[in-house]
Amino acid sequence: MGELCVRSVLVTGANRGIGLGLVQHFLRMPKPPQWIFAGCRDPKGQRAQELRNLASKHPNVIIIPLDVSDPTSIKAAAAKVAEHLGGSGLNLLINNAGIVKQNTLDNETLEDMREIYTTNTIGPLLVGQAFLPLLKKAAQGSPGSGLSCSKAAIVNISSIAGSIECFFGWELIQGASYRISKAALNMLNKCQSLAYKEHGILCVALHPGWVQTELGGAAGHTPPTTVDDSVQGLLKVLSSLSEKETGAFLDWEGKVVPW
Repeated sequence: MGELCVRSVLVTGANRGIGLGLVQHFLRMPKPPQWIFAGCRDPKGQRAQELRNLASKHPNVIIIPLDVSDPTSIKAAAAKVAEHLGGSGLNLLINNAGIVKQNTLDNETLEDMREIYTTNTIGPLLVGQAFLPLLKKAAQGSPGSGLSCSKAAIVNISSIAGSIECFFGWELIQGASYRISKAALNMLNKCQSLAYKEHGILCVALHPGWVQTELGGAAGHTPPTTVDDSVQGLLKVLSSLSEKETGAFLDWEGKVVPW
């Protein structure tokens, strides 16, 4: 297994939960990234206080205003990241931002479906498009052949709830709109892997486990996995990936998730 060594990373939804955990663990690496771009919908809000505290102590943490449901915000974020990077590229894009609603199938509405699909599926599509030039630049500037997360990669944080074959937790929470959005995200990941392989960009969908976050606890049950354990597992998986895994759907322990 190789060591994950990236010069620059962008994490969406970085103000809490898994996103914040990723930022914290990148900072703890033996060789932390020179640039950790923390995408956050409301950087000045109360929910971003812990992220702001981190950024005040670590000059390599750059908070980027980024609402993945807003194309204008996405384009502005890409321009801001490019400005910081100068002429270099972005090694790692982690599409982590996501939302869930506790609706039963009978109570799903057009408005909720649209909001969840826009954030969980269309958001990663548009973010991938906007940052593609920077990812290409990173791939072109990295030595060696093959694909890896240290070179250039898009990581889509998905969920086992999006697996059609392994239908997890229906009795706990139906959340059809969330499940549908994650199943679609898995297909987006596959499409990205096919379209971007020629540019040297690895694409993978990862299930982080059932994690003790606000989203993970939406059903009213305490999830079994801590943010720290999940993020440590995710980063270990990322360090081991090569081109044979591009397009795959894996969990935080590196196991293939049927989808």
